[in-house]
This record gives sequence, C-alpha cells and structure tokens, in this order.
Amino acid sequence: MNQITNFMSNDHRHCDELFAAAEEAAGNGDLVACRSRFQTFLAAMTQHFAMEEQALFPAFEEASGNTMGPTRVMRLEHQQMRDVLAALADALAAEDLEEYLGEAETLLILMQQHNIKEEQMLYPMSDQFLGNSGDAVIQAMRELREGAST
Repeated sequence: MNQITNFMSNDHRHCDELFAAAEEAAGNGDLVACRSRFQTFLAAMTQHFAMEEQALFPAFEEASGNTMGPTRVMRLEHQQMRDVLAALADALAAEDLEEYLGEAETLLILMQQHNIKEEQMLYPMSDQFLGNSGDAVIQAMRELREGAST
C-alpha cells in the first residue's frame, strides 16, 4: 500500500520535468520560452505545495499525533523554495537569465534534498499511518490540484 508515495512521487517527477524545461530555455538564452515554462512550473509547484499543506500534512498530523516532526520540516523547506521561486521570477522580470540560472541551481539542490526526504520518509510514513484513509487524502489532493488549474 504505497498509494501516497506513488501519487506524490509522480507529482515530483512532473514538477522536475517542468523545471528542467524552463532551465533548458534559460540555458539556450530564450527569455520568452523560459518565462512561459517557468509560469507552468511555478503553477505546478504551487499546486504541489497546496496538496501537501492543505490535505496530506494535516491528515498525517492527525493520524500520527505529530505536528512537530517531518511535516514541520517540510513546511519550512517549502518556504525556502518559495523564496527561491520568487528570486527566479525577479530574475525573469529583470531579463537576467544568468541570475535565473544561478537561482535555478539553488532550487534544484533544495528540491532534490526535499524530495528525497519526502519520498523516503514522509510519504511511506503517511501510507503507514493513514492506511485505507489514504484514498480519501489522495482524492482531496486531486481536487486541490484540479481546482487550482481551473
């Protein structure tokens, strides 16, 4: 029963692909494509954070009785990533692809470290603690994702 692990790990891959597409455009010096791809990536990341912060984390905290553990760390790391995402947006607004690529390198490291923690610790723990109610959490996350894209 690794439903949450599979669902959220797949979402990580989706976000990673969108990030790579924006970074590729920046590396090619294509500001217009980079801006467009970054907006798509930013929307996906915003949805991913919302799925976790509004559905998964509260369900995990309720089931585990733990609000000071892994979900607290993940929320702090989400904020770090939001700060870098804002710096990426600022670099694009300033038409500075070199700055964008520097910030993208920082974000890549943060995302890789964060995803490993979630995929190897938080998601498996969520599957374990939530059991059959994991289906309802996945449904709630799907609804958040679909609601954000409409």
